[in-house]
Amino acid sequence: MLSCASSSLASSSRFSAVASTSSPSSSSSSVRHHQNQQNHRGNHFSPATKRYSSSTRHRRESATTRRISAAASTDGVDLTRSGKKRVVVTGIGAVTALGHDVDEFYSRLLDGESAIKPITKFDCSNITTTFAGEIRDFDGCDGLVAPRMVKRADPYISFMIAAAKKALIGAGLDMREGEAENFNKLDKQRCGVVIGSAMGGMHSFQQANYELWTPGRGSKKMNPFCIPFAITNMGGALVAMDLKFMGPNYSIAAACATGNFCMMNAMDHIRNGECDLCLAGASDAAVLSSGIAGFAASKALSTRNDDPEGASRPWDKNRDGFVMGEGCGVLCLESLESALARDAPILAEILGGAATCDAHHMTEPLPNGAGVRLAIGRALKNAGVLAEDVNYINAHATSTPAGDLAELRTITDIFGENSELKINSTKSLIGHLLGAASAVEAVAVIKAIGTGELHPNKNLEDPDEGVRTDLLVGTTKEKLKVKVALSNSFGFGGHNSAVLFAAYDAKADTFCRAASA
Repeated sequence: MLSCASSSLASSSRFSAVASTSSPSSSSSSVRHHQNQQNHRGNHFSPATKRYSSSTRHRRESATTRRISAAASTDGVDLTRSGKKRVVVTGIGAVTALGHDVDEFYSRLLDGESAIKPITKFDCSNITTTFAGEIRDFDGCDGLVAPRMVKRADPYISFMIAAAKKALIGAGLDMREGEAENFNKLDKQRCGVVIGSAMGGMHSFQQANYELWTPGRGSKKMNPFCIPFAITNMGGALVAMDLKFMGPNYSIAAACATGNFCMMNAMDHIRNGECDLCLAGASDAAVLSSGIAGFAASKALSTRNDDPEGASRPWDKNRDGFVMGEGCGVLCLESLESALARDAPILAEILGGAATCDAHHMTEPLPNGAGVRLAIGRALKNAGVLAEDVNYINAHATSTPAGDLAELRTITDIFGENSELKINSTKSLIGHLLGAASAVEAVAVIKAIGTGELHPNKNLEDPDEGVRTDLLVGTTKEKLKVKVALSNSFGFGGHNSAVLFAAYDAKADTFCRAASA
């Protein structure tokens, strides 16, 4: 049923379908390079430079032999933490309303630039909200997405393909013709894709309904791919078809916590030895008439139509609802062993995470924050760190009256004694990307770790009662050497998630053990 879509992707990609099995040569300089990376986190790392033997004997080495060989070349590096494989971030990719390059995206966040503008894609004059964090200039990112796919596929799929490839390119695994030497050496059977979507192909479904019910058009005018392009798993499936990744592949839909759920599952696949590399994140494209009107009908959206850039204002007394955004964030997660073996750039380490449910209400959080507290507590235990180690939190903070304070009270109770702690909300600048929010916010967290700079909280002009402003980043960027970062995301249905990241260190014992506290 998907042969046409698959062939159009295949025609735009020139990837080897057979993974090379050549083995990396050992190099102590590679280990020293990674041991010193924490001193150069803001630098751009060059692609992998190891040379691979072309001998017949090495080409025929088994994957098991390769992993043993890699471990032998990691003197001085702890490959496990608390008995579990360490998982690192070697590349990040994003498609956002503030740009499709992660450096540009984060630079504009640091400058406090708002992506929230009047909607241009459709006439929304009859909807109570007329603005969003809209992506206006997506063209396939210089051929990373085939023009035919950009034209035919749902935007959430195109965003996902572009962000996934950007993450791989950043990881030193460029798949483009003439640049694919390292990419073609991957064992594709040990590469997975766990990239989800909360809403799936809303554009495809909305257009199909338009064709079906418009007089003179009907079912014969419907896109034959309207159903495949609408389902939430198809984006990740098409990414895998394009890249020939044959490892774990599925989509998770956990409302606005989707991205975090996907990252945690991808991490577990690597820890369990099911794959060496896994693309993880989420994509959503809900800036369309049915998406905006639907959330407006539920009274969830801000109606500050006369001041779009001032509409998303987490923790401010005058907040009146969230602002819709759209986009995609993807992390290239990899076992530390695999990353060292190919001399990959290591941007950060994902330490662990946890998920819980409020079991309370479809849209409202538990006022006492019990579900959020449980998620954070379990995440700290899973990661093997204590609350005192966490000095940066990228909060869920959607600019809703109830949600912002419930989360902040819980954060303050758990982490408030840390004098270094700083909290911000990326949604104040780009809006709420639904399922993709936590994935794009993870990209922001990793950039914060690498640059030592935190983006501002926009529109925090009149903080609500009880808000500890000493814990919040102000209205301009601030410097901070991030030790451990927490990224929170919660979703309709009471889904709570918390994921912890840290700067990479060759040694695993740089944090206190939660179990020994």
